[in-house]
Amino acid sequence: MTGLKLLYVEDDARLAGEVCETLRAQGDSVEWVGTGGEGLARAAGEPFDVVILDRMLPDLNGIELVSRLRDAGVAAPVLMLSALGRVENRVDGLEAGVDDYMAKPFEPAELVARIRALHRRAAGQAHSAVILFGDLECQVKARTAHRRGKHIPLSPKEFKLFKYLIENAGEVVTREMLLRHVWNLSFDPQTNVIDVSVGRLRKKLEEGFDTPVLETIWGTGYRLVAG
Repeated sequence: MTGLKLLYVEDDARLAGEVCETLRAQGDSVEWVGTGGEGLARAAGEPFDVVILDRMLPDLNGIELVSRLRDAGVAAPVLMLSALGRVENRVDGLEAGVDDYMAKPFEPAELVARIRALHRRAAGQAHSAVILFGDLECQVKARTAHRRGKHIPLSPKEFKLFKYLIENAGEVVTREMLLRHVWNLSFDPQTNVIDVSVGRLRKKLEEGFDTPVLETIWGTGYRLVAG
């Protein structure tokens, strides 16, 4: 992937410097601004591949900022960074129009992976005939899964779950997101159907291989990682 054009809205200069250094080392172009007002003006003024913003800003908070960006027709994917990492905080962000939510503190490698996953989705890779991530391959039209060229037999529901996870590869996918997008439910039926389905999928993806690809983020959800 070629370098991305990123907008970073963060009032903590020390953290901003560290993040900018990490992203520029990946070949990305990063524009940093310190207030929500500056972020709104920059994002509305020119296109960016991904907008990264802090939730707590000195003038307007990140939730208000992303709401105003969406109202202004800015469609760039938004990754919100916040020390507020509880489920209700993430839900507030997602409902406001945030595409992904990452709790502080975070690992630089995970930040890079999240940004690239957002960009792949926005660029339409999720709708392509083949989705690749690490040694995993999803044949969308054929509805088949492969790992290192080996066919992984999946049931229709397991394939739908796999497809959603690989579309969001590198990101934490919450139970609420799986219920909505894989099971088409707007409520939690209070069963272990998700845990059982994820467990079966994990076994099929990892059996016979020496590295895991599907990890559980306790209290939050699941994440597909490169094997």
